[in-house]
Parts: sequence; structure tokens; C-alpha cells
Amino acid sequence: MSTSTTGQGQQANRQMGGGQNQMTGGGSGTHEEGSVARTLEQQTAKLPSDTFLWAAVGSIGVSAVLRMMGKKHASLFVGDWVAPMLLFGVYNKIVKLHGSDRGH
Repeated sequence: MSTSTTGQGQQANRQMGGGQNQMTGGGSGTHEEGSVARTLEQQTAKLPSDTFLWAAVGSIGVSAVLRMMGKKHASLFVGDWVAPMLLFGVYNKIVKLHGSDRGH
């Protein structure tokens, strides 16, 4: 039973082109980013990674203050900025570590 499952998995992997290499960019094909992505990466790589963390913490604080002032909708609006700020921080870190054209 495990042989057929393993065989099916290998067959599916071959049909999808090897799987991991496509996802990680380790394939033999070349992929170049556009000029907008390259420019964005160059600019965001200049920012310290903790900038986005502090921006997220700041928006939590501003959201809390707005809530205490009774401005519920403004508080929710500013509080919604936390997740994007943290995601921008992750993107920034990835760009610094890997970049779009690093190794080319």
C-alpha cells in the first residue's frame, strides 16, 4: 500500500515539474523581476527591519488611544494597519536576505 502511495506522489511530482524548484526559484529557467519590483526592493532594503515592527506597535497604541477616546471606527481603521505593517516587515527581510536578482 505504501508503495502505490509513494509511486503516485512521485508521478504527481514529475507531472508538476519537480515541485520545490519551481517554488523556490532553484529551477534552471531564469526569472527576472520587472523594473518596478526591482526599484521597490532596492528602496525597501534601505530601511531597517525594525521600522515596520515599530510602525505596527505604534498603530496598536494609536488604536488603543482612539478607542479610549470613544472613536470606535477610527480605532478599528488604525488597528487594521498592524497586519500589513508586519507583512511589509517580512517582505523587507526577505528582500534583504534574497533579493530578486541576488546571485545573478
